[in-house]
Amino acid sequence: MMVFSVNGAYAKDYVIGEHKVPVAKPDPASTYKGSESCKMCHTEKYDGWKTTGHPYKLNTPAEAQAFNSPPVPAPDGYTYDDIYLVIGGWGWKARFIGLDGYIITKTGADRKTNGSNQYNLATKGWVDYNPGAVKKFDCGNCHTTGYSLAGSQANKPGIVGTWEEKSIGCEACHGPGSEHIKAGGGKGVAIIVNKSAAMCGACHTRGGDDAKIMSKDGFVEHHEQYPEFLNSPHKELNCVSCHDPHKGVHVGQTNPTEGAGITAQCATCHSKQNTDFTGSTMQKAGVKCIDCHMPKTGKSAVGDIAKFTGDVKEHLFKINSDPNAKMFSDDGKLAMGYITLDFACLGCHTGKDKAWASTYAKDGLHKYVKPAAETPAKETEMPEKTPGFGLFFAIAAMIVAIVVRRR
Repeated sequence: MMVFSVNGAYAKDYVIGEHKVPVAKPDPASTYKGSESCKMCHTEKYDGWKTTGHPYKLNTPAEAQAFNSPPVPAPDGYTYDDIYLVIGGWGWKARFIGLDGYIITKTGADRKTNGSNQYNLATKGWVDYNPGAVKKFDCGNCHTTGYSLAGSQANKPGIVGTWEEKSIGCEACHGPGSEHIKAGGGKGVAIIVNKSAAMCGACHTRGGDDAKIMSKDGFVEHHEQYPEFLNSPHKELNCVSCHDPHKGVHVGQTNPTEGAGITAQCATCHSKQNTDFTGSTMQKAGVKCIDCHMPKTGKSAVGDIAKFTGDVKEHLFKINSDPNAKMFSDDGKLAMGYITLDFACLGCHTGKDKAWASTYAKDGLHKYVKPAAETPAKETEMPEKTPGFGLFFAIAAMIVAIVVRRR
């Protein structure tokens, strides 16, 4: 990566995303100023951004402990004095970078025990991540803002590259903002506003081919929303068609509300299906569109393959009702471009199988109403609230009638 001089000041080539593409500058003279510089004029968007996971992709030890209760513990054999940065810790898991810049993969009192180095927030327990490996931190292209492959941040030998701001700040998506600020702001003035799905897809993908959905251990690997989206019926839309990029979606330490950043519901576009679904047996039972069409086929930290559920919702949307359809390739390394009935149905309908589910997964499923013969009496009969409630109601009605007649 080239480092060159402009008027005596050193400038860097910046890259972003899985493919490390060059950062597009809104103005050739633009430099990074940091997200705090955006707060003054864009307070609402800044406050919304702070509810997402983006500002917390990399955290100092103090930050990692501050927004978790109880605080995320340090790995066994370490204290936070031994930690340079924490990777994540906001919504799913935390990994730890030692003072030398390497990701910690050995733990224990003698620091010779392989693994037990990833802390999962949901279970509050430790699991293995590249146990015992010599693991450099080379994730800055998706975990930082203003990333360059040149040098090592803070001269840490275990860190590949440098950055202008840790985590995903405003300028990761909008480009370095110095000229925008200098001009006093203004819509489109020395700033980038790219609403394409490819903008989000720069980081929300994995591997060399965006059209391929990578999988592992029976789940889609995490941050693969873009390749899923490209394989979905919605591929002509953009992420911002449904998402407010400045608000949190997943429940995390700064976002208590699941789906807070969703701006369009399924019914917004799928009115017929919504009409059919309203009043159906499934709808009355509390089932939502996303329960079947966006099941948790992805795994970031925890998953239970026996229950067909991970911890990341997918973005394929379409369900293959063939009971013989496979969710993954034979080698388990790629996910197919659809959701299979085990993930769509069997997470709730435990004890059933795909053959059973396929008998219901048909065009009329959205308006399926369970026949009365299949419905237990207790689900259709209204129970008396107290013994003699019916008699009490009848007597009360007679008294009211007598009073009205006397008037």
